[in-house]
Amino acid sequence: MIKASKTRWFDFGFSQYTKRLFKKHFRGIYVHTDSELPAHALWCANHCSWWDGLVLHYLNRAVLKQDFHVMMHEKGMREFPYFKHLGAFSVNRDHPRDIIQSVRYGGELLRRGKSVAIFPQGDEKHLEQRPLAFLSGLTAMAEMSPETPILPIALYYSFGSEKKQELYIHVGSPLSYQSLKGSRKEKTKTVEEVFTAQLDDLREKVISGQVKNFSNVL
Repeated sequence: MIKASKTRWFDFGFSQYTKRLFKKHFRGIYVHTDSELPAHALWCANHCSWWDGLVLHYLNRAVLKQDFHVMMHEKGMREFPYFKHLGAFSVNRDHPRDIIQSVRYGGELLRRGKSVAIFPQGDEKHLEQRPLAFLSGLTAMAEMSPETPILPIALYYSFGSEKKQELYIHVGSPLSYQSLKGSRKEKTKTVEEVFTAQLDDLREKVISGQVKNFSNVL
């Protein structure tokens, strides 16, 4: 497992690079938050695009402003090792022991008051695929820091009448792990259902143009 090794200067420099990259490829990044944001949280996001990890990093710099970390495939981290300086740590789903180690590491970060982002679908899936099929790593990590809220972050990419694409982000109300009932599998299913409803609602708002309460942060 590759642990995070955040470097403040690198994080700042990389954020300047990604902002230019987003301006080149996106017409806007529009964000709406439901409620006051917690100081730290276990972030839960759908994984539908190559952009997703960069989006969460940018979202944190522009809006959430937390001590952010993200779980990332080991293959990707070995290919792009500098991501560890942005707060990424690896998981290798081919080896159960490595999964356990990564989940425990993420849980320890949460207990230390840091935020951890996880893509509970595991792999990148099409934006419109249903069910989302969350894996249990999300709730396994939440078990290790049950007081930490789960923050659902829905990402929806869209092409309209302009050349560049748009991205809409809905940061939902925090979920309490302690309020979830049943087995780990049942808790994961509950979070998946809540998140699916949030993502589907975001899609309908984008399609119908009901996005006046979203702010462009690009």
